Order: sequence, then C-alpha cells, then structure tokens
Amino acid sequence: MKEVKPDTATDLPAVQSHGMGLEAVQPSWPSLTLDEVARLLDHYPQAGAVTHIGWHSPRPFSSACVADTESGPLFIKRLLREIRTPDELMDEHRFMAHLRRHGLVVGEVLNASDGRTAFADGSWTYEVQRLGQGVDRYRDATSWTPFLNCEDAAAAGRELAALHLAARGYDAPARSTKLLASGFTLLNTEQPQAVLSRIQAYIQKRPALTTYLAQRDWRQDVTRVLLPFHASLSPLLYGLTPLWTHNDWHASNLLWQADGEPTAVKTVLDFGLADRTCAVYDLANAIERNVIEWLALPLADGDQRHLVHIDQLDALLDAYEATAPLSALEAAALPALLPLVHIEFALSELAYFHGVLHSAENAALAYDTYFLGHAAWFNSDAGQYLLDHLRGRAARKTHQQEL
Repeated sequence: MKEVKPDTATDLPAVQSHGMGLEAVQPSWPSLTLDEVARLLDHYPQAGAVTHIGWHSPRPFSSACVADTESGPLFIKRLLREIRTPDELMDEHRFMAHLRRHGLVVGEVLNASDGRTAFADGSWTYEVQRLGQGVDRYRDATSWTPFLNCEDAAAAGRELAALHLAARGYDAPARSTKLLASGFTLLNTEQPQAVLSRIQAYIQKRPALTTYLAQRDWRQDVTRVLLPFHASLSPLLYGLTPLWTHNDWHASNLLWQADGEPTAVKTVLDFGLADRTCAVYDLANAIERNVIEWLALPLADGDQRHLVHIDQLDALLDAYEATAPLSALEAAALPALLPLVHIEFALSELAYFHGVLHSAENAALAYDTYFLGHAAWFNSDAGQYLLDHLRGRAARKTHQQEL
C-alpha cells in the first residue's frame, strides 16, 4: 500500500482556522496539499486525478478541502486517528446511508478500493465525499453565530424535522467515541447522584480528563451549576424516545438553495457528532448553536437579550413542528434540557485540548466557559428570557392539547 502522509509545514499554503473566539488562528493540523490528495486518491480509482485544491476549511478540529478532480469536485477530510478511527468514522457513514435511503439529501461518501468508506494511514483517518448540492452560504461562519434571517431558520427547522423522520428505525447502538463527541448518556437518568457517577465513569475512561480534573473540584461544580437544571429535566426523561440525531445543527453544516429561489436546505453536511440521543436533544443543540451569540456575550454591556434571536427561534421551531410536532412533554423538556445539552461535548473537548493539543488555555476555556459557564448563563436575565419563552410555547401546547 502506498503510504499517505501530510506534506511538511514548509509546503503548506497560508491557511487560517477558526479559533475559540472571534479571531482567526493558525491551524492545529497541517493543511491538505495537492500531493497528499493525489496520493490519497490513488486508493479511490473512481475519483480520477486531482487537478487543483480550491478551498481549505477553516474548521479547527480537522483538515479539509475541496479538490477538483477528473470526476468532479470532492470534499476531502483528514482527522487525527486519535479523534476518529476508521470504524468510528464509518458509524456516521452508515447513519448517512440510512438517511439517504429514506429520502434525505446528505453527502455521498466514496468507497476506497478496499470497499470501506474511511481510509486509514499512520496517524490519520481520511474520508472522501462528492461535493453536495447547493450553495455554501455559511462557509465562513463560526460556531454560535445566528442565521442570516428567519427564512433560513425556518428552512433549517423543516430539514431537521425531515432528518428526524428519516432517522426512525435506525437502531444502531450509541457510539463509543471518546474525543469531540456529543451524546445523551450523562444526563439521561432521574437520579442526581447517578449523574455524578456517570460523569466519574466518563472521566475514568479518558486519562486526559482524569489528569486535568484532579486539579478541579468538579463534583462541587456539577452539583452547584448543573444539577439544579437536571432537577427540572429528570421528571420528563421518560417521554424522550431514543433516536439517532445530527447533534451539530448549525447553518454552516447545511448547503442552501441558490439566492433568488425559495429558501431551502439542499444538502445536510457534517455528521461528525451524530449519535443516538433524542429529537429534543437535537433541537436543543440547534438552538444552542444558532440562536445565542455566545462569542458576543462577553462584549455586551447590560441587557444581553438582543443577542438571543427569539424571532429565529420561533421560525425554526414553528417550521419543525409543521412537519414533526412535539408532544406536550417534549415541548416542556426542551427548556429543561437546553442549559445542559452542551456538557458532554464540552467534556470531550476538554479531553482533546488537554490530552491532544496540550493547550492549558483552551482546556481552561472548555471547563470554565463551555462546561460550566454556558449552563450558568441561563440563570442570567437573558438566559431566563430565552427559557421563559420556550416555557411559554410549551404551556400553550399543553393548553391546546387539553382542549
């Protein structure tokens, strides 16, 4: 087998990455180059020769590009094998294949010459996809930035509902990924003590977390910040049906209908965080990623409610429910779950920053801001404004269903 290796740093184009704030930074991983892509595509004979790399993704946790080839443009992504093994990557590919069979338009993943949809070489895992249909209008948007308008929010809500309907019947077990993973395993218990026990077990499976959290009183922090929110969620857990979901529903992970045509999502991208959770978990993720301008909150003086896009929230949820209506219990669970939906990813991100990147600054950010700070914000006036709005929607639904 011909070995595929990233080219040396001196050969790399000048590519910048999204940082953890508003400023672009130097990427953590070497960018894909023409020579590397050419060697990789030797294992994808249907792709043909590569002729040009036209774009490099600014996303921070992997290296990706769009490459022009004899068979058309391809999206190529390279991950550290420590983040995703080929088998772990193929978990998401199998889910994508199920969705495609049930009518959802998702990226087409190519098979390597050995028949697998993920290719491993040394420290790296690769995937190759046909470029999806639609316009990448949010290509440069960072995480936690809002939709451009309510029409886009509504289109995203309709497509998320379509994904949830298409996902029904897909019964694969929850994933076992340990880094950069989003799941619903820590909170899905009625007992607060069980939440602490599950977090302890989660930490013990990740040596980097064990090392980092030895210097933090995480049990006290979880008890103080997170468990009060869990007390509101726990009585509602019995009504949340398990479902494989996307878990990273941001506008930048969608391709869109061209300008001048009716607003619609054309292709759904990036199933890197897909896992077995539930529909409400995925909706809460969509709200957390698109409706709250987290990166602008520290810069805002006084009232922060203008950084919570209630109009887009309503557009997203109204369009979602026009296709897949929530039960009264699910509607009540949404504001209960929203302050907590991020915590599993935040812990896995902390393990990545501390154990892989060895970044003390980003590890502290993951713990103080992402793991605890995002939840604590929901106790603020702006956070309560958002939760009260969702509670009001849930109360109206309960009233309507009682009539």
